[in-house]
Amino acid sequence: MDLLAQLRAGLPDEAILTDPDVTGAYARDMAGFCDAGSPAAVVLPRTVEEVQHVLRTATALRVPVVPQGARTGLSGAANATDGCLVLSLVKMDRILEINPVDRTAVVEPGVINATLSRAVNAHGLYYPPDPSSWEECSIGGNIGTASGGLCCVKYGVTAEYVLGLDVVLADGRLLTTGRRTAKGVAGYDLTRLIVGSEGTLGVVVRAVLALKPQPPRQLALAAEFPSTAAACEAVCAIMAAGHTPSLLELMDRTCVRAVNDYARMGLPDTTEALLLAAFDTPDPTADLAALGALCTAAGATEVVPADTEAESELLLQARRVTLHALERVRSSTMIDDVCVPRSQLAAMLDGTAAIAEKYDLTIGVCAHAGDGNTHPTVCFDPADADESRRARASFDEIMALGLELGGTITGEHGVGVLKKEWLARELGPVGLELQRSIKQVFDPLGLLNPGKLF
Repeated sequence: MDLLAQLRAGLPDEAILTDPDVTGAYARDMAGFCDAGSPAAVVLPRTVEEVQHVLRTATALRVPVVPQGARTGLSGAANATDGCLVLSLVKMDRILEINPVDRTAVVEPGVINATLSRAVNAHGLYYPPDPSSWEECSIGGNIGTASGGLCCVKYGVTAEYVLGLDVVLADGRLLTTGRRTAKGVAGYDLTRLIVGSEGTLGVVVRAVLALKPQPPRQLALAAEFPSTAAACEAVCAIMAAGHTPSLLELMDRTCVRAVNDYARMGLPDTTEALLLAAFDTPDPTADLAALGALCTAAGATEVVPADTEAESELLLQARRVTLHALERVRSSTMIDDVCVPRSQLAAMLDGTAAIAEKYDLTIGVCAHAGDGNTHPTVCFDPADADESRRARASFDEIMALGLELGGTITGEHGVGVLKKEWLARELGPVGLELQRSIKQVFDPLGLLNPGKLF
């Protein structure tokens, strides 16, 4: 029996897509410079049992499987390989449970981040991880890439909110990891192992997520600086003073000017760096005043606190449109996500500026400054072969700079195809050997998302 016949034995016809014009739309995520192949078929299961059937069929016929969420990733982790089965989980989109007492939610992988956030808000609860693509990205994808977001400085990343998982292994067996309790240390932490594994160890079909009480609405401020060094000095002063802002974001001169051109926000052209901060504390006005004083002491030329939620949203809009603004600078972008210790943030931004000058490229940097996670964005024309070469070379130098400063090649976007050579450099030979051994235990035939990570 051939692949399609076996799939149809356990899936409805509408769950199997084979038209190349349709399956081609599932071939890649949003990453540039990442090869993608042509899948043999795309399957869209709705139940755990259907996912198990797909994996059993793939194992029996030795067909590679590429799990996918909403394909908003930026590392090529969801890219198809030639002849693979693309396993799209977007139809598994139910919120199965919201428990205000236990402060947990149980969801399927296709649930959109913003949909979950709004659903738990209705119960007075809060799901903190908020990637910039939260209106489009799925919880399964967030788990696969260990996503972060704007609130990480206070609330942490996706991994800190995943209590337990149901995972279909390569051979179709169902593995349950973790717990529903507030505490638990039984055995190895397989849940944390699955989070960030980019579909290479198993297919997440259900997740138990931790929730928090919904905080007060945040108030924000914007501080303008004459240099990125001064803005980074302010970041260090804020964190050293023990403040815990709900958001602490930085935009360099390139980002500020791109946003001005894109959204006509009236930011001063003399601004070399813009720092955006917010608090969701009981008395955010007092917290903003203390933070503003630290910014002034670090050399801020102007500090503008918001008095209302609406004013806060206007201030934060500059950060939210940054990537759209940079996409207008050139026809394509490569978005890095190197994370460094906060104390090295200035060196990272200054080094990136030097790399931009070296390669004669526009590279804008916005950053989750509170946790040192920078997003250097290389703007280039993919139709220009020399500019594309320089863009790739600059991207690699930025990652090398991050490692030299004691950082990591990815803070929240994952490795995928784009950074797998750099993963080997960061892990070292012993770390790489152990990680490959773990992959072998979970997926001995190497069928799950082949060519990713290693």
